[in-house]
Amino acid sequence: MNTAGRTAQTGNHGLDLMPFRGVRYVPERVGSLAAVTSPPYDVVVRPDGLLHLESADPFNIVRLILPQATDPAARNAQAAATLRHWLTEGVLAPDPEPALYIYEQRGGDMLQRGVIGALHLSEAAEGVVLPHEGVMPHVVEDRAGVMRATEANLEPLLLTYRGNGGPTGASAVIERTVRRPPLLATTTEDGYDHRLWAVTDPADLGHIQADLASHQALIADGHHRWATYLRLRTEHPAAASSPWDYGLVLLVDTARYPLRVRAIHRLLNRLPLDEALAAVAGSFRVREVEGPLPHALASLAHASEDGNAFLLAGGTTDTYHLLDRPDPALLARTIRTDRPEAWRTLDATVLHATLLGHVWGIPEDSPADIAYIHDTEATVEKARRDGGTAVLMHPVREDVVRELAQQGVTMPRKSTSFGPKPATGLVLRTLTDD
Repeated sequence: MNTAGRTAQTGNHGLDLMPFRGVRYVPERVGSLAAVTSPPYDVVVRPDGLLHLESADPFNIVRLILPQATDPAARNAQAAATLRHWLTEGVLAPDPEPALYIYEQRGGDMLQRGVIGALHLSEAAEGVVLPHEGVMPHVVEDRAGVMRATEANLEPLLLTYRGNGGPTGASAVIERTVRRPPLLATTTEDGYDHRLWAVTDPADLGHIQADLASHQALIADGHHRWATYLRLRTEHPAAASSPWDYGLVLLVDTARYPLRVRAIHRLLNRLPLDEALAAVAGSFRVREVEGPLPHALASLAHASEDGNAFLLAGGTTDTYHLLDRPDPALLARTIRTDRPEAWRTLDATVLHATLLGHVWGIPEDSPADIAYIHDTEATVEKARRDGGTAVLMHPVREDVVRELAQQGVTMPRKSTSFGPKPATGLVLRTLTDD
């Protein structure tokens, strides 16, 4: 790991972000940069979406982050072999010198800019980077297998912090840098424009690092990858600094560039809608809501203003069922009392503790029983096609997420979806090139 850009200060108890030699696609070797990118691995949830990405270009990054083989060992070996082949053949190549990267996404009225770098995973960083959700062990094991085999960070975590916008800090460097021609620019099929710049000037690197060194960060997206980073660091102890002591992240100052917070929905694969409604009768108020979906979601948003509310979908008709006004006695019996009120009243808490854990008896860590899907329409479509139940959620405010994280309180898994998420495939970090 290059340390030329490290700030000359001691007792750093904030974010410690380091330059790295980014590995990027060689434009002349691929059809287009847009065709080789992908959403983060956990957003590519449907087989048809995976097939679409694989078909977009033979070098699409999904072949590394979600290799297709019969078992985990074969998948990991395939990802490693593919990465080695692409590097050998010049499809991917490391940049000539270490850099921090300025990354911009633009779509409609949304503009997001941040800094991509290798974050030091010291013991202190575990109190500086604030998770807000729990993780599923089997997902951490899956991600760890891919990272071990490839010896690479294939996609950055999305972290947020609240900057102070000083004249020489990270914000000033970002705004100066984006006035230069970018290293790359592309528009993905979702309509978002992406641009990337490299920052190599020692003074600019120092300004960014000194600014970030006074901040904590909230994990907006990538809890399982963060847990994987920490796990792999412990598997590779070293007397001196090791590449495994760092992990690839994108840091966004949400005081300047606010993120959007969306819900992550649940698909109950083996619970038909009629059985779900029968079980919940008497525990919640249940009302039928007509479609289309945007109208039903508006009803959910309105009901959420007064307390816990969920929208159920399934069956064969374009109708929905709104659940709200849970029985207070039921909540008192099923929700633990040793957490803050803000946690006890979360929709996700009530869903997992009361509905899944008590009313429906569904284990939250069983992929056969429950899937977590970001796309609302996809959740409803799959529930109706496969005979399951879609549970649609209303998003949590970012200030609630940050408040709980600062108290060290984690929310139920998959409670939030911050966005826009960085496109995967624009810049990678191989541990052998650091």
